[in-house]
Amino acid sequence: MLSGHKKQIISSIQYLINKYFPETKIEILLEKPKIQTHGDISTNIAMRISKIAKTNPNNIAKLLVTNLLIDKDLSKIIDKIEIAEPGFINFYLSQNAILEVIPLIEKQKELYGYSKNINKKILIEYVSANPTGPLHVGHARQAAIGDAICKLYKAIGWTVFNEFYYNDAGNQINNLAISVQKIAKGSDFTENNIDDNDLYKGNYISDIANDFINKKSVQIDESNCITASGDVNSLDDIKDFSVAYLRREQDLDLRSFGTEFNSYYLESSLYTSGKVSEIVKKIENNGYSYEKDGAIWLRTTDLNTGDDKDRVMRKSTGEYTYFLPDVAYHKTKWDRGFHNAINIQGSDHHGTISRVRAGLQALNIGIPKEYPNYILHKMVKIVRDGEEVKVSKRSGNYVTMHDLVEWVGRDAARYFLIQRRSDTEFIFDIDLAVSKSEDNPVFYIQYAYARINSVVNKANMNYEDIYEADTSLLNSTEELNLIKRLSEFPEIIYQSAVDLSPHNLAFWLRNCAYDCHTWYNSKHIISEQLDIKLSRLRLAKAALQILKNGLDMLGISAPEKM
Repeated sequence: MLSGHKKQIISSIQYLINKYFPETKIEILLEKPKIQTHGDISTNIAMRISKIAKTNPNNIAKLLVTNLLIDKDLSKIIDKIEIAEPGFINFYLSQNAILEVIPLIEKQKELYGYSKNINKKILIEYVSANPTGPLHVGHARQAAIGDAICKLYKAIGWTVFNEFYYNDAGNQINNLAISVQKIAKGSDFTENNIDDNDLYKGNYISDIANDFINKKSVQIDESNCITASGDVNSLDDIKDFSVAYLRREQDLDLRSFGTEFNSYYLESSLYTSGKVSEIVKKIENNGYSYEKDGAIWLRTTDLNTGDDKDRVMRKSTGEYTYFLPDVAYHKTKWDRGFHNAINIQGSDHHGTISRVRAGLQALNIGIPKEYPNYILHKMVKIVRDGEEVKVSKRSGNYVTMHDLVEWVGRDAARYFLIQRRSDTEFIFDIDLAVSKSEDNPVFYIQYAYARINSVVNKANMNYEDIYEADTSLLNSTEELNLIKRLSEFPEIIYQSAVDLSPHNLAFWLRNCAYDCHTWYNSKHIISEQLDIKLSRLRLAKAALQILKNGLDMLGISAPEKM
């Protein structure tokens, strides 16, 4: 979403391109110069036109600037236009244009940066864990990224739904039940008939076994409660109770993380409703399957979705392979009207993408080849006291979401899990996340909010007087830099959403906090001169609003005191 100033600059440049280079069809790109002295807005349009027109870019830049300088509409917002080698055009906004953002923030408040409803809806699926153990750090990263993307899409005008897909069917559920049964019967893990690596371990298995023996009840949701039978010989009873127990545990962890879902979808329902078998029949009828070695195969290589070989849909034993229910599940998304969908999963799911898309293409019902869209995140290395933390007593072999929130708190956990590109690995430094220093980005941002809020409260001025203050008195470099930063918020929200990159917003908030601290340290907000004091308080209120808006978007609190 471009600001009004950028739209005006683009409109003026486009008029000149149409006039002097009518055969040139080219997009006008604007950016913020990397060097502050090079202006507020820059474009390389002259260099790009020169490649098409086979002309010196500096001559094109001079032609454009000569005409832009006499543009009456542009002169209302631009103080100066300069040319920089080898043909960049740099625009310097006028003070009045810069100050326009303050009353706009005051008017729109928490909706500043939001777009109007565009009458599109999207389903965003994330976490979607097997109910076989506690949620781990990877799930926490999904929750942080997923929640942020949901809020970003809402901000740019979409109607957003989020969903958790429970993988409550398959061998892993059977192995969970066997693991609990062995403990309930008092057996040691080394005495199992199945491979020890297929068993689930950790204190939580003992907790489930004890509650099952003691016939405890688990409240899954408002309308569903399951009570353990206590019959250690009934694997089905143990299975039902174990899944319910872990669903509840996962839900509690998600709530402590601040994550809630519009809906939950059970993989098991795809089997009981016959949707998986219907998918196979549909694919067979469309001619995209064949039988070999007693198994039914999907012709994935014929469907141009990127898979390198055909895949088994139904084994010779009659069991469906793991990606078939995923195909059935995504067909339900399409049938429910979610023609835009995003899945957030770990990078270990990379191989599933082409198979699911191939299965959807084999249905011949008009689903696009790129449906659904995916965000694949890499895992996180947890470091504490300079050493990697790999296990948790509760889980047995990995750090849990609960551990992370307990160690650093929800706010730090969310920020650190969002602050890097999802497709990059990074080290989560526990000691840094709990430190109260400038090196801790979430502390640095929250402290900027708290210290400015403290000054506003101490000033104890009437808000009406503040909102009527003369903003033209805000003319120092630090003040203008902060105001220009605040004006970037709508564009960073839009770009973070369309690029599926909430880390951009996290990084921007860190820079905004820097500008807040720089201004705070350079100026006495509570000046002895009343008009200056009120104008600075007005800027402080605007900065507080934007910091809070940005932190809210990431699911992070804005503490009034620290």
